[in-house]
Amino acid sequence: MAEFLNTTLPNGLRIAAEVTPNAYTAAFGYFVRSGARDETDPESGLSHFLEHMAFKGTAHRTAAEVNCELDELGGQSNAYTSEEQTVYYGTVLPKYQQRKVELLTDLMRPTLRDADFQTERMVILEEIAKYEDQPPFGAFERSMEKRYGIRGLGRRVLGTTESIEAMTPEAMRAYFEQRYQPANMVLAAAGNVDFEDLVRQATELTAAWPTAPASTELLYPAAPAPLADFVEAPAEPVETTLAYIVRHYNGPNALDMDRVAMRLLSTIIGDDGSSRLFWELIDTGRAEAAATWTQEFLDSGLMFLYLACGVEDVPSNLRLIDEVFSRVRNEGVTSEELQQAINKTTAAAIMQSERPGSRLFSVGNNWLTREEYVGLDEMIARYRSVDTQRIDRLLEKYDLSTLVEVHS
Repeated sequence: MAEFLNTTLPNGLRIAAEVTPNAYTAAFGYFVRSGARDETDPESGLSHFLEHMAFKGTAHRTAAEVNCELDELGGQSNAYTSEEQTVYYGTVLPKYQQRKVELLTDLMRPTLRDADFQTERMVILEEIAKYEDQPPFGAFERSMEKRYGIRGLGRRVLGTTESIEAMTPEAMRAYFEQRYQPANMVLAAAGNVDFEDLVRQATELTAAWPTAPASTELLYPAAPAPLADFVEAPAEPVETTLAYIVRHYNGPNALDMDRVAMRLLSTIIGDDGSSRLFWELIDTGRAEAAATWTQEFLDSGLMFLYLACGVEDVPSNLRLIDEVFSRVRNEGVTSEELQQAINKTTAAAIMQSERPGSRLFSVGNNWLTREEYVGLDEMIARYRSVDTQRIDRLLEKYDLSTLVEVHS
């Protein structure tokens, strides 16, 4: 059985672990409340830029030594940046716990050298250019800008070519000192973890970290952007047989318990198999992709819809999608559909729970966002508590009318 343990160090660093002694692996990660929505205009792209720089060397390791040790420890290691957080994580055999934690902790204090900054700037500019050549990615970015404006949740995670070219090492170091405070971070763990040793080691390794109170105030609270402020950039001619459409619908935020029911509703409408959109558009061959999913932020939530189909099929497919949503709004869902969605969702949760690397993200995200632990049994109970009446109340509350639509 898994046991949840947590503590807060004197410097403010929170440690949260789901300990499963009979697991074959152990996963560890630093979850930092630092994302695109925390950036000012001159800082656009800095959270993601910092993620890259963490692997360019520390006071104790060169970039080559970091990569060599990651390979030597085996398992899986990576990092990502989103609108609200940056995460550095890895899964290893339990015998490597101390080495993995020491390495991850060292990465949280990169040297941020000017020369590395200039080199990595070119890497990120190439990354931006690469994604600009991918129409689906551009559609997602523009949909967020259209919904929230170019700041806050609408700010591009990678930044823009202009913001990255204008970035300075001094701005990065100042941003790092502000966001990478221990009180603004969670060290999470899952699997075959020695919690007592984890706390002891983290206490020693972070004792010299500078500390300051963590601000929970949102720099740009989520609010719908006036559509008049959104200027659709003229699309460059691209030779493609597919069109890509992204839509937004209102949904619960990360602090709203309605998020559980909305995830199930999204599964019913547009999961990748046996959903209403699947039978209407994918099984019939009308579209290459047609799916819905939810995304929950601290103060806002969305249901996304993604459609990829032949350019000539866009009008008819959008009409079919509108009909699917209209039937859901007017008639709700059947108990059979709901039970199937619950079975599918809980089965996926059970299978994911067998991998500490998967459980790590649940532990870390929940503790960073809500200081809440949701074990597997509790998660399953929450899904099974949803009935059709609750879905009806959800539909009445959120309506599911299209908020934003972007074509690419």
